[in-house]
Amino acid sequence: MSGVFGCLAHSTEECAERVYFGTDYHSHTGAQQAGVAFLMGGSFLSAIHNISQGAHFRTLFDPDIARMVRQSNQEDRIIKFGVGVISDRDPQPLQYRSRFGDVAIATVGRVPNLNKLAKELESTGSLSLRDGGKVNINEVVIRLIEEKADLIEGIRYMWSRISGSISLVMIFSNGRMIGARDRYGVSTLALGRGDGGVVALASETCSFFNLGIRSYRFLKPGEIVQISESQITTLKPGCQGNCRACSFGWIYAGFSASAYEGIEVEPVRNRCGAALAQRDNVEVDMVAGIPDSGTGHAIGYANKSGKPYGRPLVKYTPTWNRSYLPAVKALRDKIAQMKLLPVQKLIAGRRLLFCEDSIVRGTQLRDRIGILYELGALEVHMRVACPPYSFPCPYLRATREFDELAARQMIQKLEGSMTPSNIAAYLDPTSNQYARMVEKIRQLVKATTLKYLTLDQTVQAIGLPKDQLCTYCWTGDPIDRDGLIEG
Repeated sequence: MSGVFGCLAHSTEECAERVYFGTDYHSHTGAQQAGVAFLMGGSFLSAIHNISQGAHFRTLFDPDIARMVRQSNQEDRIIKFGVGVISDRDPQPLQYRSRFGDVAIATVGRVPNLNKLAKELESTGSLSLRDGGKVNINEVVIRLIEEKADLIEGIRYMWSRISGSISLVMIFSNGRMIGARDRYGVSTLALGRGDGGVVALASETCSFFNLGIRSYRFLKPGEIVQISESQITTLKPGCQGNCRACSFGWIYAGFSASAYEGIEVEPVRNRCGAALAQRDNVEVDMVAGIPDSGTGHAIGYANKSGKPYGRPLVKYTPTWNRSYLPAVKALRDKIAQMKLLPVQKLIAGRRLLFCEDSIVRGTQLRDRIGILYELGALEVHMRVACPPYSFPCPYLRATREFDELAARQMIQKLEGSMTPSNIAAYLDPTSNQYARMVEKIRQLVKATTLKYLTLDQTVQAIGLPKDQLCTYCWTGDPIDRDGLIEG
């Protein structure tokens, strides 16, 4: 994932403050790069920092923001447009001289056929690969857009060429901001308004409230809007019927105070927990969540079951990022180990039931359960708020590669090889193959018992029709008709 925050305000301080804090509210969405760009009198001021070693956005960008505000005041050129991004891969926002004018662009999404597209663009002279051939998604996106003489047609053409999904925010030097939500609506993009003519575009709606932005709507899939100082214009209407919103946002990746498609995250997690509690007759002394996102699921479970809720594991929040974000496995493992602290008196001699948002690799959960037993837990039951992950995400980089998924590892052990036909049986929660796979995962993580929500239960908890959701990571069903193009 990545997260973007764009803003129009009518004073330098107002714009800089909102981009600074609005971007920071997206810090849970990525852990590779972060950046900001501001339009000042027809030219851009920008800064990009590497955050892959756990550095925090505010700490890194506080001097940059102060410098840019100071420069604006000294030169008497007001900053009115700004964009910030927390990126899961490439440095951004990047600046380009395009056929549509100088532009700063930030994107959210993934392009599986990125390398193939880059080679095609290089062969036509549209792109020059640098840094040992490393490709920045933003450069490929803007060059594809430039293939058409009209900006809107260019964005639509770019969407037609990529597999995966791309949403974007662009600021042009002539004083306009473009927001475009990907054609399938996998990633969200909300348009908000505040007092004094403030307008914002954000991936996460939790960034709005404390910045005085109380009114917002979600762009429809494929919708393109233009924001200028005088008006907001829909350049291309979207189509809600095309929506395939990422289910993973509600279950885990999104912040609990955010909403997608008008559905708030925390209540969805409560409903997932309640669904896990239905017809679950295990006897336990305490219900708990693996923090943070597991907490909402556990509260729902405890409320539905009537069993006491507690916090035998607490998260040390001041400095540790979400453990699934870093690309390096060793760093993910270290973060997972260091961020959770046990409350020993709530563990020893107790039968515990933990709700978890998902099991991806299973190794982190195995280590946590091992610590609980070491501290005297009698039983550790695991309840997972979605189906088993069986397919790595091709749209938002939310999950890892095939060989990192516990479900796929267990299928491989049980079958010896994987084909579409034998995998299909493991996706059916009523099949013997599914039961054998779950038992293998239970053994891997060393839980007393292990149960998952079914796909139908998860979809019902979210509250949207199944055909308006992307469930690829559980089902392997691509959201685009032509399937995915790797390259």
